Amino acid sequence: MPTDFKSDLFINYDAEAIPKSYDLEEPDFKAKNVATDFSNKARCKILHSFLKQGKNSLIKVATRAMINRTSNGTQAASDDVFDENGKRHNGIESKSGPLLSGMAYCISSCCMILLNKVVLSGYNFHAGISLMLYQNFISVAIVITLVFFGVVTTERLTWKLIRVWVPVNFIFVCMLVTGMYSLKYINVAMVTILKNMTNILTAIGETYFFRKRQNEKVWAALFLMVVSALCGGITDLTFHAVGYMWQFMNCIFTASYSLILRWKMDTARQLTQSGSLNEVSMVLLNNLLSLPFAIFLIILFNEWEYVYKADVIRMPIFWVVATASGLLGLAISFTSMWFLKQTGPTTYSLVGSLNKIPISIAGILLFRVPTSVPNLFSIVFGLFAGIFFAKAKMS
Repeated sequence: MPTDFKSDLFINYDAEAIPKSYDLEEPDFKAKNVATDFSNKARCKILHSFLKQGKNSLIKVATRAMINRTSNGTQAASDDVFDENGKRHNGIESKSGPLLSGMAYCISSCCMILLNKVVLSGYNFHAGISLMLYQNFISVAIVITLVFFGVVTTERLTWKLIRVWVPVNFIFVCMLVTGMYSLKYINVAMVTILKNMTNILTAIGETYFFRKRQNEKVWAALFLMVVSALCGGITDLTFHAVGYMWQFMNCIFTASYSLILRWKMDTARQLTQSGSLNEVSMVLLNNLLSLPFAIFLIILFNEWEYVYKADVIRMPIFWVVATASGLLGLAISFTSMWFLKQTGPTTYSLVGSLNKIPISIAGILLFRVPTSVPNLFSIVFGLFAGIFFAKAKMS
């Protein structure tokens, strides 16, 4: 899924504990509360020592209280840092949080793509829709379990909310299905490069539907992506027309998903009790509503008959890999939310682009993809075009 639209969805600010009369953006708000707290403590110390030791120790006690106040305030200020979103964090947590969340996001993303490739190509499994159904069912089961034990919270699913979300979910299902089939026919490195075309369609859609202007660096990066995709397709030794057709459709549905999500999100928020729709609720909505769509497609394309007769489903190791891919699919949703909260949309976008490099290398080495020097150059060129695009979006 593209990173652009996520930045507006996952970042939430909790202001329940702050009275409405205060301005959340006022820089002196927290400082005034801290100063008041320290002043009260200082007065208590002065009065207590005055009664116990007499008037002569008043100056010493007051001086000591002021020193403690200053040192404590300085220490608290030095321990706290602010992230890209303006949130205040403890210094120790701010050092380890982004690193751990970033590693978790990158590892789950890489492993998810590689495991899907193993299931579809390594085991020669021709039922991508059925695999998606199984993965989404795992996600629904886990989220419901977490909600039941109070680990996470979700918004109440009403019929009004479901009706608004059905078009979004339909495109979501199409995005997953086309992605499954493209990965079956195309090597992992070329999939990552061709996915850059999604950014082009998204930028055009933002300009046309939302009147969002892109700067010259963004359009230059998009042009480089087009060049790398064309060169990669021409020099691809494992070129498969059907796979490229599926990938092109995947780019269309992925861009459409991000655009319609932005359009429907405001309406969906108004239909919830809290006035917001968090990531966990989105995961549950998308995966739960995709189940009837997937069942309909399996019956429509007669995929159930293939699954029933396939020998691979009788292999325990196949179910282990398929289950792991489902767990990783859910892990991507949660780690992406965690990473965004620890850093911000800028770092998230850049790391997402950099993450394509190890995915491409691992895909070539693990699946022994025949490549040529021009094709490798096209892949590297496309990867750096993606990084240039992420940096251009920051400016």
